[in-house]
Amino acid sequence: MELLLNDVVDPNDLKKFRVMYEDQSSRGVPSEKAQFEYSMCLVRSRPDVDVKHGIALLEDLFKRTRDTETKRDCLYYLALGNTRIKHYEEALKFTKLFLQIEPQNQQVQHIQKYVKNKMRNEGLAGMAIVGGAAIAVGGLIGLGVSLLKK
Repeated sequence: MELLLNDVVDPNDLKKFRVMYEDQSSRGVPSEKAQFEYSMCLVRSRPDVDVKHGIALLEDLFKRTRDTETKRDCLYYLALGNTRIKHYEEALKFTKLFLQIEPQNQQVQHIQKYVKNKMRNEGLAGMAIVGGAAIAVGGLIGLGVSLLKK
């Protein structure tokens, strides 16, 4: 799973598909193929800003396409992109939608399992931080009270 999440687009591919998308956009609405290929590259890019832009393009394409295969592919890359930028609840939403269409898809099942593990682990870490902060505040209050008594 880590390999999939760390797979980075070749900069030349990103540039090629950006040029194609921007060229078509300058003349009107880009083709679904151009928008999908560019957004797929953005989702596999390193900077979070690129991934977020790719997600926005995929969401737009998902809403306007009538092609079921394109919708399916959008859901996959929406799940992947949201996982990459740690928007786990959104990623889970897209994995669930995808698995309604194709319940046996192993790759999406792995993404879903990975996301659930991350949410559980980070939830526990978040609770530990909150608990540690509460103990620290309690300790400071106790220290303050004991200093006031002296």
